[in-house]
Amino acid sequence: MKTIVPVILCGGSGTRLWPLSRKSYPKQFAQVTGEQTLFQSTAQRMTGGPAEFGFADPVIVTNSDFRFIVTSQLMDVGVDPAAVLIEPEGRNTAPAVLAAALHLQRQDPDAIMLVAPSDHMIPDTDAYHRAVATGLAAVEEEKLCLFGIAPDRPETGYGYLELSEAAGAGVQPLGGFVEKPDAQRAAEMLASGRYLWNAGIFLFAVRDIVAAFERHAPTIMPWVTRALDEAQSDLGFLRLAPEPWKEADDISIDYAVMEKVPDLRVVPFTAGWSDLGDWEAVWRASSPDPVGVVADHRATAIDCEDTLLRSESDQVEVVGIGLKDIVAVAMNDAVLVAHKSRTQDVKKAVTTLRESKTAQAETFPIDHRPWGWFECLISGSRFQVKRIHVHPGAALSLQSHVHRSEHWIVVEGTARVTVDDDVRLMTENESIYVPLGATHRLENPGKVPMVLIEVQTGSYLGEDDIVRYEDRYARNADLAD
Repeated sequence: MKTIVPVILCGGSGTRLWPLSRKSYPKQFAQVTGEQTLFQSTAQRMTGGPAEFGFADPVIVTNSDFRFIVTSQLMDVGVDPAAVLIEPEGRNTAPAVLAAALHLQRQDPDAIMLVAPSDHMIPDTDAYHRAVATGLAAVEEEKLCLFGIAPDRPETGYGYLELSEAAGAGVQPLGGFVEKPDAQRAAEMLASGRYLWNAGIFLFAVRDIVAAFERHAPTIMPWVTRALDEAQSDLGFLRLAPEPWKEADDISIDYAVMEKVPDLRVVPFTAGWSDLGDWEAVWRASSPDPVGVVADHRATAIDCEDTLLRSESDQVEVVGIGLKDIVAVAMNDAVLVAHKSRTQDVKKAVTTLRESKTAQAETFPIDHRPWGWFECLISGSRFQVKRIHVHPGAALSLQSHVHRSEHWIVVEGTARVTVDDDVRLMTENESIYVPLGATHRLENPGKVPMVLIEVQTGSYLGEDDIVRYEDRYARNADLAD
């Protein structure tokens, strides 16, 4: 039985799903359509396998900001990564795929890798496995294999794969790539039966994709090789070297390699897929009711049609009356209301907010850290109230503040608290005062999450008011906790 190594790419920002998806916490880590995040579903989809093959532990390619989110979410679904490669900066998919391939080549030049984005929805895992098993025939012939989605509508937001003849079962030769078409061209391609959506999922042997890079993208190879040669191990992560990495071309694997390879293979996939690229796609994937309404448990629709109503906050109820073709998504700090036909333009709104330096453009209301997360409940002049969630066994850094003091009240679990020389255990309803300038640390020694309320008072309450003395996560001294 063959073994396939999954390579999961999860460094993107997903701005078209704002306000749920933001630069600090993009859509792959969110629960967009179910109880699992898209990243968790992707990882679990590439475990086990049919009779023809089995999956090895995955290789993850992400950035430094998401490294602890990646490991935490994988742990929650019982997936142990073989490696987590940290990109110093985003350079698109070509350098990311090459870095993973070169990393695998040093362990097993004959390895087979399945490259997949982390933010797609594929409900039928068995069908996905069957499609991958079909693609192995192309790999055995030393071909690079792509997966194309059988279109069910004239979509203008996707690139297409052109087949040499009408789509059938099994591996087929690729005729060519087609950029995103206009509506008329998309309808013509749908009617012809010879075009598939380009899913951005690839299957190939490590030696074959490395050879393709050497032949068709030689300018990328030396920089990515150096970035891997000079990589540093850090708490189980492999940090690619930043100086050579920034010299690698910022380019997709399609443009860098795939469109130049003369003899590609394609496996059509017909069992359901969505890249959840905008809110209309989420509406479509969420099984609208008979009048086309999707409303979550915090939303109420009255006399609405073809509408998505969604609230991401237990404190915010969304009510729609007489709406048609509308998307309304509410969070604690931002609300999106858009016509369903304009959801591709949400990215423009994010750009506008970013230009006006609006924090909500990129910053998520819940701030995720290696030890857990926190959210601001209320703030004002010289005070701020936060809810802090600490994972079992986790600890904040040993630190002090120059401009603020803090009160801590434990509301769930048990905390081990250090304030200067005083170390004590605190349980629910117990509190402690941390004076300005005191050296302090918060830990969760228990088996369940610990939650406390923090009240900050002082002249400056920014996250960068921290002097860090010790940190188990090896973060830089100037980073906020």
